[in-house]
Order: sequence, then C-alpha cells, then structure tokens
Amino acid sequence: MTPDPHTQPQFYEGIALKRLLAWVVDSVLIALICLLIVPFTAFTGIFFFPLLMLVVGFVYRWATLAGGSATWGMRLMAMELRRSDDRLFDGGTALVHTLGYSVSVAFPILQVISIVLMLTSEKRQGLTDMILGTVPMNRRR
Repeated sequence: MTPDPHTQPQFYEGIALKRLLAWVVDSVLIALICLLIVPFTAFTGIFFFPLLMLVVGFVYRWATLAGGSATWGMRLMAMELRRSDDRLFDGGTALVHTLGYSVSVAFPILQVISIVLMLTSEKRQGLTDMILGTVPMNRRR
C-alpha cells in the first residue's frame, strides 16, 4: 500500500509542481529526439512533425516508465510513480498509464480534469492515476 498522505506527507510535498516541471523537461527531450530523427527521414519528418512527436513521446514515456517507474524528467525532479500495491511500474502498467496519458492529452477536457485532480487530490493523482490506482510521489532515498 502506498504511503498515507496524512501520516507521511513528505512523499507528496511539491508533487504537483514537480509533475509540471518534469513534463516540461520530458517535452523538451522528446522535441530534441524528434529533431535528431528528422534528417534520417530525408527531412520529410518536418511535414508530419506533430505525429512524430506523438509517436516518439509515447515510446519515450512507455520505455522510461517501464525502466524505472519515472520518465527522465521525473527522475530529475526526484519523483516516481508507484502502483497501488506500492511496487514500481512494470512494462504493462507503464503501457496502460501511457495510453491513459495519451487519451487525456487528446481530449482537452480530460486534461483539464486531470490537472484539477493533481492540484486537489490528497495524493496528487491525475485522472489516469485515479483510474489505475497509481500514485506519484517523491522518490524514496
């Protein structure tokens, strides 16, 4: 079971801001990866750059979450995602979480709901986290 926010609030302190900063870092990294890929597409990647960002972003999030329960941006912010049983993500959980994130990004109202939940819920969970029972928290030392 994940830490209780009332008895162990240190696991959730600053998580909303850390999630935002991690998202910015991850977005910049994904954009840089895409810019590195474009020359290998004979520069045709410029014409489908948003789709390239979507695909690269999906693979990046899935791979980094599966490989350590945190994207590189989250690792930089000293945070991670945990399953409801307090275990790190495996490949399947990372895939489903990434799918949920992608759906919420595709529908702005879902993204707004997710952001409101991150700011107001006790464990700073977004919509996908609430559905899956996953929890963002400060990394254990």
